[in-house]
Amino acid sequence: MTDLPFPLAGSTLVVGPSQAGKTRLTARARDVWVDREGAAGVVVLEFAPEVERDGQLLGGRLDRFTSVPDAAWHGVLDAHAPRSDGETAAEAVALAQDNAVRAERIVDAAPDPRAVFVNDATIPLQHESVDAERLTAYCDGAECAVLNAFESDELGTDNPVSRRERSTLASLGAWADRTVDLS
Repeated sequence: MTDLPFPLAGSTLVVGPSQAGKTRLTARARDVWVDREGAAGVVVLEFAPEVERDGQLLGGRLDRFTSVPDAAWHGVLDAHAPRSDGETAAEAVALAQDNAVRAERIVDAAPDPRAVFVNDATIPLQHESVDAERLTAYCDGAECAVLNAFESDELGTDNPVSRRERSTLASLGAWADRTVDLS
């Protein structure tokens, strides 16, 4: 269980399509960190919406794979899935904006981190009102930051939310020390 395809130091971005194992790998990294270093100073930012498509749960939260220790700080966004929940492009953008506003409050409330684990990092950044730098600046304060993000065209490419997500993903990739691609 301790073999990871990346070190638990600096910043790591895990990307891939739905059901590629991004959340599971992030949960495993968090478990390895806690086993080695303890839960003090661990921050878990949970931004993943839970979406069911064709009877299958897509994405989902880290706690599907592991429990968050009591000593860790756990910020959970009850997130919308803008492209699935919005019936029009305007509705999707409005849902993305709501995610962004509520996620900002969570990041603002989070304590100084020693290690940060972010599930579905682009969800709160799918609206133009928020810049990826806000999240990366927070993560820069940690010894270890592991973020995962959806990277695929399976949810469309020619809509405002997808375009913003691709732009945000490029920013996160440029910031991260390393990217692990699970596609």
